[in-house]
This record gives sequence, structure tokens and C-alpha cells, in this order.
Amino acid sequence: MSQRTDRLDSQIRQELMELLQREMKDPRLGFATITRVETARDLGHARVWVSVLGNEVERERTMRALQVATPWLRRKLGERLSLRHVPELTVREDDSIASGDRVLQIIQELSGEATEPLPDDAEEG
Repeated sequence: MSQRTDRLDSQIRQELMELLQREMKDPRLGFATITRVETARDLGHARVWVSVLGNEVERERTMRALQVATPWLRRKLGERLSLRHVPELTVREDDSIASGDRVLQIIQELSGEATEPLPDDAEEG
């Protein structure tokens, strides 16, 4: 990526987080965090990854709310950023945090099994 798109990704991420925290008043919106933004080279499209805390139903509800709000978010970005053309936004769920938690849970389970004492008959022989 170029330095310009990296800077734009950072600005879009920051502005979207501000909008989610302060201005978006949708009751379906749960606890969501913009984890990263990737803007296409031609600046016409931006993928926005969102991490959502909660159970499956809450995550789906939040993602639907964000997808419905995409035109509003794009319009607000246009007001806040000095761009001739605001990129189209595609919102995707980022499950990397949940995946990382699952890996840590598996590691903890495995390390717990490794510290359990051996059965009596396994010690003999």
C-alpha cells in the first residue's frame, strides 16, 4: 500500500470510530470496534473490518445495523474528510479477536491436561 492509502485508512478508521461512539444512535448497535480499514488503490472502495462483542444474535444484529447505516456513515465521512470522492464502504465482521481467544482457550486446556498427574498404573513400568 502507498503512504497515501495508509494515511487515508487511518483517517477513515478514526472517523468511523468517532461516528460509532458519539453519533450513531441505532439501538441495534452493540459494542463494535473498527479494527482496520483497507482502501483500494483507486480510492473508490474501502473495506471496513469490525469486531463485535456479544453472542451470535447480538453480533448479527450489530452487523445488520452497520450495513444499513453504511450510506449514512459514508455521507458523514464526506463531511469530515476533505476528499473529492468518498470511497464506497463494505463492512465485514472481523473475527480475529474471537479466533485468538479460542486459540488461547485451547492452549490453556492443553496446558492444564499436561499438568494433571498420571494414573497409578501408568507410573509403573
